[in-house]
Amino acid sequence: MQTVRHSERTLRTALISKNPALVSQYEKLDAGEKRLMDEAFRPDSDLFGPITLHSQSDWITSHPEAPQDFEEFFSDPYRKTPSPQKHSIYIQCIGLLGNTRSISEEYVKWLKGYCEAFFYGLTVKLLEPVPVSATRCSFRINDNTQNLQIHAGQILKFLKKKKPEDAFCIVGITMIDLYPRDSWNFVFGQASLTDGVGIFSFARYGSDFYSSHYEGKLKKLQKKSSSDYSVFDNYYVPEVTSVLLLRSCKTLTHEIGHIFGLRHCQWLACLMQGSNHLEEADQRPLDLCPICLRKLQSAVGFHLKDRYKVLGAFRTREGGRCIRMSRDTHLQPRPLRELWWVPSARQRLEMNQVRDPHRGLADSRLRARSNPLPVTG
Repeated sequence: MQTVRHSERTLRTALISKNPALVSQYEKLDAGEKRLMDEAFRPDSDLFGPITLHSQSDWITSHPEAPQDFEEFFSDPYRKTPSPQKHSIYIQCIGLLGNTRSISEEYVKWLKGYCEAFFYGLTVKLLEPVPVSATRCSFRINDNTQNLQIHAGQILKFLKKKKPEDAFCIVGITMIDLYPRDSWNFVFGQASLTDGVGIFSFARYGSDFYSSHYEGKLKKLQKKSSSDYSVFDNYYVPEVTSVLLLRSCKTLTHEIGHIFGLRHCQWLACLMQGSNHLEEADQRPLDLCPICLRKLQSAVGFHLKDRYKVLGAFRTREGGRCIRMSRDTHLQPRPLRELWWVPSARQRLEMNQVRDPHRGLADSRLRARSNPLPVTG
């Protein structure tokens, strides 16, 4: 296991910049906002820590990328920014996402609520679900896993045609596996930043996908015309578990972050870190590091206090009820437990006194977790 730890000077430059205009912009943040952002420089911070590499197959070591600091993000002439006319995130479900229609609707409603809190300031809207046949996309059976797959690139074309006038972006979500071209095994998702469209599959996030007992395997695809989608009439949908919901929240917000122009984070432990495999994706936190948070704040224009207040309200509201996650089980979603840091972040934003920069709050994590939300699964 290896830790990627940057110096305070490097992190300051990445967050604040040396550009006088951007430094001035940072100085206009209120005391609470700067207090939260400055946690990036604290080695003992309970909110933001260094990146931990667990193997040589992790993203940073296997996919070298130039890091993107705030100044580079801010000055990128190609990135898309919401406007009063294009201020909505649309979610398009393709096929059922749960074992039943009611479970599917509950699952999507939960994702919508989380996205509304995460991307506070934008409107999140659900489009009517469509069957695979509506996309007119190609499909196949994967030679390795014997499961159904649909063509990601052709679905992007479908979404581009469906994109409403007021949309900042439209993202498709599905429980059917994706492939980008015939020579590829699979892809978790694909997006066009220029067009503001993306398609993401949660099929491989089910607990049984890589099991020998996986029920979605098909022995062969009988010869059918390219317009015969009857094979999808009873396709296998994994059980919606608490873990699957957590992974879905991470993937959806991570990929929409890319549409905003945020590249893979290489500064601190962050939602925007790249991931090469499921185990690495599971290690990512649910929220953004201060550098990526400033990028999103710059793009959307929210006040940090307002965003964390809404995230806190979402956590409280959803923590007070159970949702039906499968045919016979009611669970409180695991993402709520992973939002333990929201009260700590709000504490930083709302503190009146100036913190001693040489004194940590190492016990605040324990305080935030002292009364955890009950979670099963």
